[in-house]
Order: sequence, then structure tokens, then C-alpha cells
Amino acid sequence: MSTKYVPRTALGRVVNTFEESAIAVILGLMTLLTFANVVLRYGFNSSIFWGFEFTLSLFAWLVLFGMSYAVKVTAHLGVDAVIVMFPGKTRRILALVAAALCILYAVLLMKGAWDYWAPFGGFQQTGGRWFPEGFIKTRDQGWYETETIPMPDWLRFIEGTFNAGEAYGKLPRFIPYFMLPFGSALLLFRFVQAGWGIVTGEREGLIVSHEAEDAIEDVRHMNYEE
Repeated sequence: MSTKYVPRTALGRVVNTFEESAIAVILGLMTLLTFANVVLRYGFNSSIFWGFEFTLSLFAWLVLFGMSYAVKVTAHLGVDAVIVMFPGKTRRILALVAAALCILYAVLLMKGAWDYWAPFGGFQQTGGRWFPEGFIKTRDQGWYETETIPMPDWLRFIEGTFNAGEAYGKLPRFIPYFMLPFGSALLLFRFVQAGWGIVTGEREGLIVSHEAEDAIEDVRHMNYEE
């Protein structure tokens, strides 16, 4: 059965609150911006021209940030019809194999995410086709900008570091793209954390099991209310 995630330490509560707040803020901004654009389009024949690209970036942030959060709280859905046929010890071994494969996947994803983002941030990519083999010389692409998202004045201080002192006309791409390596690193950390939880017996697996049964249990009491 799935269990509700409860932070055990003060730091855990702070991190959990931050993650949930960040997800809520991203969802709220997407909703408000989309609603504002609908009102402007149909009511005033106008629009926030940078709204689509900004909402698209927020959606990418939501997915990349939310995937690691879902691993932490065991919210990813999965089919366990075959797994539950095995005894407890075998299920634990299968869960550990799944965790190892997920960690391997996260490592590969982290490398790809870093290599994609690094040129936009003025950093070096990693060598090697599959696994990092040191850093290699990479062409600086820190001057690349988004298509429509305006550059906030309070971020002008980064121009000297990332754009050789030249002014950005639009928001530089390395800012919205930063969620690629950050989200991948956080996913890797959560998979390692989840794998260790399986080793120590703190959790049974990486996915929600019997989610339909849990939903029924949540509403069962409604059938008995007068």
C-alpha cells in the first residue's frame, strides 16, 4: 500500500515545504498568465506576447522539478500486478534492481542535461559518450537569448559574467534551461535516497502500489455517513 510522506527532521520539513511551495507557485503563475492572456485576447484583442514562451518554460520547470518530488513521496504510478505475486524477499530484490536501473538512468540523464545546458551558461561539457570522462573545451554560448521573454533589470548584474558586459535584449537561455541539470541532479539524489530506503526497509518500492484501493479507502467512510 502507498503511504503518505512525512518529513522526520526540521531540515526535511523545510525542504518539503520549499518543494511544495515551488510547485504551487509554478502552477499558480502558469494559471494566472494563461487566464490573463485569454481575457486579453477575447476581451481586448491583445495579448502578453511573451506569455506562451514563459508558460512553456514554467511547464518544463514543473515537470523536471515535480518528477523528483514524486519519487520522494512515492507518487509515481506503476503496474505491480506481477510483482505482488512474488514473496516479500523477492519483491524487495526486484525493488532494488528497479532502483539501480533508475539510478543508472538518472546518471545518463544528468550527463545529457549538463552537456546541453553547459554551453549556454559558459561552462564546459563532459567528454565520453555515455559516462563523464572529464571536461572538454566547449564554445561559449552564453549570449543566446530566449525568443520573447524580457530581461528583468534586476538581473542585469549577470551581463558582465555571462555576456562579456554586453546588454541582454531578452532573458538569456541559460536561466530557464538551468532546470535541466538541476532537476536531473535532484532526480538522481531522490533515486539514491529511495534506493537506500529500500535497503534499510523504510520503503517498499519506487511506485504507488494499489492506488485504486487507496482511493476507495479514502472515500469508503462517505458510504456510511447519514
